[in-house]
Amino acid sequence: MIRFAQPELLWLLALIPVLVILFLSMLWWRKKALKRWSDSELLQVLIPAKSSVKPVIKFSLLMAAAACVILAMARPQIGTKMEEVKRKGSDIMICLDVSNSMNAEDIRPTRLERSKQAIYRLLDKLKGDRIGLIVFAGQAYVQLPITTDYNAARLFLSTINTDMVPTQGTAIGAAINLAMQSIDDSISKNTSFIIITDGENHEDDAVASAKAAAAKGIVIHTIGMGSPEGAPIPIYRNGIRTGFMQDQSGKTVITRLNPEVLSEIADAGKGKFVQASNSDDGLDIILKQVNEMEKREIGTFLYTDYEEQYQYFLLAALVLMISEFLMNERKSRWIEKLKSFAEQKKQLDA
Repeated sequence: MIRFAQPELLWLLALIPVLVILFLSMLWWRKKALKRWSDSELLQVLIPAKSSVKPVIKFSLLMAAAACVILAMARPQIGTKMEEVKRKGSDIMICLDVSNSMNAEDIRPTRLERSKQAIYRLLDKLKGDRIGLIVFAGQAYVQLPITTDYNAARLFLSTINTDMVPTQGTAIGAAINLAMQSIDDSISKNTSFIIITDGENHEDDAVASAKAAAAKGIVIHTIGMGSPEGAPIPIYRNGIRTGFMQDQSGKTVITRLNPEVLSEIADAGKGKFVQASNSDDGLDIILKQVNEMEKREIGTFLYTDYEEQYQYFLLAALVLMISEFLMNERKSRWIEKLKSFAEQKKQLDA
């Protein structure tokens, strides 16, 4: 297991591409200035030992050394000892709607992006709980199995978009059924499902699925993303909006929140229904309900001892800087001799 004790310092690596651009700009400017005063053949006579490659190599060595120093400053560490840590928590399975209607912008920036922001915020507040992700539209898929690895959850969450499920629709019941299959029956009494959706195009019997989950002790909460007034569904190509979705008659489709269905599902699942808005995503209310649930003891294997590895990066930086210092910007004599010998041999052969 590799980690950085001060990961915020890794942002300094962004300076290296900036320095590379400045260096290339300087080379281009100097080459243009030299051409203004003399042609390339005359330059070879005036400065025959000047190398055009070595300055680039020296700069590359310096940039590599700088990257190693920054990595050393961030203090890379390797986990050397793993122990099982006991802590109390509950299981939370988030079922996120990724149908096209979640691209509507009545909840800013979009219904889906606001939902993802809410989940990111939830991850920042969890302590000891396990979390899983299911995405659904016309079908449901497990995006992330139940885990305590919040960093993995953030990574998987960042990849979610409305193109990942080809079948359109809002199969909330399928998502609930898949979530139940992903949870061990022995821990179902410590489990909550959070369904984040606009509830539109509700296809299957989600209420029956919610009742089946409640019978196992699972609590189902629903968060409605959208407004009853609705909004058109934008169409994007290559990141540029090209229009709005239309029906077969050419009329713009308006997608609306279905609070009645979501409230009914939450009632069947003995949970809460919250309607999100631009000012409140409703997650604090749901999180309060989750924290009031009975917690169970969860055993997780974690690295508890870490060894510093920064010294290897400092050594690499030192070697690179010494190499840069010892390298001059003149052409190598032995390479020039080889070129001269090759030219003489070519003339003799002719």
